[in-house]
Amino acid sequence: MIITLEDNALVDDIKRALKMIRGVASVRVAKISDDKTITPALRRSINKARQEYANGETISCRTPEEMQHYFDSL
Repeated sequence: MIITLEDNALVDDIKRALKMIRGVASVRVAKISDDKTITPALRRSINKARQEYANGETISCRTPEEMQHYFDSL
């Protein structure tokens, strides 16, 4: 799951919420520098997420409401 936040003040709250979801093994935070350079580590993380998505190993929510409904169902 890749989540992009505009407000970095929300990171800790989002991490805490994600860890409460059954089946979440870990939560990592990757920061993109101001010059928007994608580091090799971030590129690997993105590629892994894309592969998991291609393999059907993800849950996809297209709207905030879909995501909230999914979280409420857990």
